[in-house]
Amino acid sequence: MRKVRYSCAMSLDGYIAGPDGEYDWIVMDPDFDFQAMSEQFDTYLLGRKTFEVTGSGAFPASSGSRTYVFSRTLRQSDYKTIPIIGENWKAVVQSLREEEGKDIWLFGGGSLFRSLAEEGLVDTVEVAIVPVLLGSGIPLIAEPATRIPLELKEHKLYQKTGTVSLVYEVREPSPGGGNA
Repeated sequence: MRKVRYSCAMSLDGYIAGPDGEYDWIVMDPDFDFQAMSEQFDTYLLGRKTFEVTGSGAFPASSGSRTYVFSRTLRQSDYKTIPIIGENWKAVVQSLREEEGKDIWLFGGGSLFRSLAEEGLVDTVEVAIVPVLLGSGIPLIAEPATRIPLELKEHKLYQKTGTVSLVYEVREPSPGGGNA
């Protein structure tokens, strides 16, 4: 089964974008191989806000890849080449997980992550912590969120920028875990 991997950059104070959705604070470390990372995926899941900020032409990232946008407000008739998923989103994600292929990149954002994680449809949380404090913005996970237990699997420090990359596996919640 393919993995759904929530992979994003985050400020030290927990935001994946600034108050207006800006991401100009994200510094790409010269030692980070974005191309190699991108080659691990052939499917991208985006929330409406991320889709609108990155622009409809930003995905798919490479030939043969597919992008799905999750929205209750966008209309499929306005987007000929990108599926807009509103109804039956759980079944769509589960079906994608069961297909043959590379992993699935949950590209954004915090609301989509929360919805998928609460249904047990996220396998890993991969965060590059950028050394900046934004003070406000779009959080890693939208509130209200259910507690999501994680287990650290990998970590790496990028010396040139001070960015720390963390990879967590999502664990099954313990009985009575409740809300965070």
